[in-house]
Amino acid sequence: MTPIDLRSDTVTRPSAAMRRAMAEAEVGDDVLDGDPTTRCLEERVAELLGQEDALFFPSGTQANQTGIALHTRPGTELVLEANAHLVHYEIAGVAAIAGVQIRPVPTPDGVLTGDLVRGVLRPVSPHVPRTSAVAVENTHNAAGGKVMRPEVMAGVVTAAAQAGLPVHLDGARLWNAAAALGLPPARLTTGAATVMVAFSKGLGCPVGSCLAFRKELRSRAWEIRKRLGGGMRQSGILAAAALYALAHNLTRITEDHENARLLAERLSDCPTVRPSVPETNIVMIDLVREQDSSDMVIAKLAQAGVLVVPFGPRRLRAVTHLDVSRQDVERAAEIVATVLR
Repeated sequence: MTPIDLRSDTVTRPSAAMRRAMAEAEVGDDVLDGDPTTRCLEERVAELLGQEDALFFPSGTQANQTGIALHTRPGTELVLEANAHLVHYEIAGVAAIAGVQIRPVPTPDGVLTGDLVRGVLRPVSPHVPRTSAVAVENTHNAAGGKVMRPEVMAGVVTAAAQAGLPVHLDGARLWNAAAALGLPPARLTTGAATVMVAFSKGLGCPVGSCLAFRKELRSRAWEIRKRLGGGMRQSGILAAAALYALAHNLTRITEDHENARLLAERLSDCPTVRPSVPETNIVMIDLVREQDSSDMVIAKLAQAGVLVVPFGPRRLRAVTHLDVSRQDVERAAEIVATVLR
């Protein structure tokens, strides 16, 4: 049987309808004089996020790095949660590209708060780095898809504003956060100077992210993207997939959340694992027995037909998405229980 791929929501394949939209997209040279479909996507994303403008990127990492570079300068410090994507999964891009030091803030649940931000801001001194920006992540990948609620975001924005600092929002899975709370995405971006959202996570697109911001930042963001190699020509072919996803796949994200909850519920009866209680589409699975290591169990599960990724010596991560049905989730839970019986 076809393996049930729970490694990430990035493993989805574009549907036939999405491929048709890509094939029929009106295009131009976006580096020379603009691509009409790409610009349509940028305007739609800016509207959804409550921002003035947006720029299309080939990846979320490149969009994140551009957002950080917009707000900082070399030799300064970026405040963010200790296990954020920007800390662990962008191969030190903040340091290598922006020349900025990370100030990681440990939290019990992956949620950075205004009080925590205030607590790590350094006093003005010629001996310590100056803080130049704050970054937050919603949902928080390493915390199991944890949602940052609007009131928490407001607290961070207030603390940052009091210190004269901009806030960058890494919203790779912001669509999931909005769906989980039943709120429009713009309610979760209030006060952010820049917002990154991905289309290849949760929405089923093959490629692409956007960075949203005030109009005055567009030319500078364009320059940084160009320097990073992100200038794309007939990018409307990719933008068309994102427009299709926003029109057809955005409203179905709650199905992934339901499937994640189902997976956690089915695994809760298995004495050899301890699943997290998912808020969105990510389930962390802790291995209870000392003899079970992530690498060993992942290999056994793959052989049995379930694909997951390691997230620690005895922790696995499973992510539901539009290519995984309720039946797939039920079968995956049965396989995990059987393999670890």
